[in-house]
Amino acid sequence: MSAEKQKIILGSRGSELARAQTAMVLNALRGAWPQLDVRIEIIKTSGDERGAEPIDPRAGRKGVFTGEIERALLAGAIDIAVHSAKDLPSDPTAGLEVFAALPRAAVDDVLIRKSPGDLASLRRHAIVATGSVRRRHQLRWQRPDIEIVDLRGNVPTRLRKLVSNEWDAIVLARAGIERLGHDLSGGSFVFEGTRFHAEILSRAEFLPAGGQGVIALELRSEDENTKALADRVNHPETILCLNAEREFLRLLQGDCNSPVGVLATMEGKVMKVRAQIFEPGAREPHAGEVEGPIEEGAERLAARLMEKINGR
Repeated sequence: MSAEKQKIILGSRGSELARAQTAMVLNALRGAWPQLDVRIEIIKTSGDERGAEPIDPRAGRKGVFTGEIERALLAGAIDIAVHSAKDLPSDPTAGLEVFAALPRAAVDDVLIRKSPGDLASLRRHAIVATGSVRRRHQLRWQRPDIEIVDLRGNVPTRLRKLVSNEWDAIVLARAGIERLGHDLSGGSFVFEGTRFHAEILSRAEFLPAGGQGVIALELRSEDENTKALADRVNHPETILCLNAEREFLRLLQGDCNSPVGVLATMEGKVMKVRAQIFEPGAREPHAGEVEGPIEEGAERLAARLMEKINGR
């Protein structure tokens, strides 16, 4: 098809990271369709309105960063909603479809410190800040002695809070730090004149949230024209893995306020899906892993994993 004289509007949150991710989508679309007129519409979400205010865990975190963008998409005010995939509820929104994804970035969590060292070398009863229930459980599993405090705000805000508080460390997603232009390969980076030291945490213990590191493109289900445009920038392996992770969370009825990690990976035509589920009061997670040919289907692999973890 031809994209000549067509205009596509991308909807995005206004945070620095969200803008950087949406710019990646814009550049990918322009690279695939040089004649396409691509624009960005910034939409303030209820999660952005709350800022550093804690989110009621009973309500769940997912949706507070996506709801307004999805409503704009349904209304036709935008054509593609650009999301950090881990912010999306696992149940799809009627009339919308997570149709495409850019190639996945690093999925790891990172321990950020003001001084050199790793998680194991933190002092006893050290203070570590995170806004993730999953990371809280994983930290307590590995270091039951540490004190964990709440952390809110975008990535720059969280780094500034580490500087201004008497905390020993914070935990962030590696993808967000790197998409803001910071290179973690040397084990440290400088932000606003402060050098931070970074330990990339092992996925064996710190299994990431479903969708972590994925920029997802959500479209109207019936918008075949935009689907044809987005398909050119879609990374098939990433969207297949994302579908498996989202299906596992849907079966679990989990969101990112649930203490669960899930990660799908592919080697050739074989997909492997791993998960951790932390039960209330339990220090160690229930964990499981399945693998199979991709022809089996991402959803079926997710269902097999749920059955394995539940012991059925």
